[in-house]
Amino acid sequence: MREPYDFETHPLLIVISGTPGAGKDSVLQRLKEREHPFHFVVTATDRPPRPGEVHGEDYFFLTTEEFTGLIESDELLEHACVYGQHKGVPKQQVREALASGKDVVMRIDVQGAATIRNLVPEAVLIFLTAASEEDLVQRLRKRGGDSPEQIEKRIATAREEMKRLPEFDYVVVNRDGALDRAVDDVLAIVRAEHCRASPRVVNL
Repeated sequence: MREPYDFETHPLLIVISGTPGAGKDSVLQRLKEREHPFHFVVTATDRPPRPGEVHGEDYFFLTTEEFTGLIESDELLEHACVYGQHKGVPKQQVREALASGKDVVMRIDVQGAATIRNLVPEAVLIFLTAASEEDLVQRLRKRGGDSPEQIEKRIATAREEMKRLPEFDYVVVNRDGALDRAVDDVLAIVRAEHCRASPRVVNL
């Protein structure tokens, strides 16, 4: 319990998740452009870097042995193997960022967010979505690059993930043409969390 007049600020672990096509990457990019003092989590992977990718900025590029070692030593907040490639979030970078006093922002899928909630109950979980299912379907169809079958699969995934909304602390609606409003909502949540009478204290 906080002592009277002890108003020490504790850094937050902020998880941004939500349905496919909700604009998670766009929200994160705009947060970076606004230059708030967040630490944006860099994911580790055992795939080789693509041309132009920078170690420590785009990903932490590890060997499969190094990645497996992190799993065995319980040094990943969450991880998954997709198409034979491993991806995960190293705990150490999150510890170091929190120790420096910075709020940490993660962008992960809904299943990953559930894992974080189990591991770090004091994390702030934000669910990002479109204004309606119709808007979401239109976005997925406009993105290009996906076959009709892939689009239908993403729509089905989005419907299932919407059912998990009650597991989150907040919902932010990213309306078409109103990206800055969604970013403002995220920042308002962060400000409100720092004003809690009983602050969240993240321990890893």
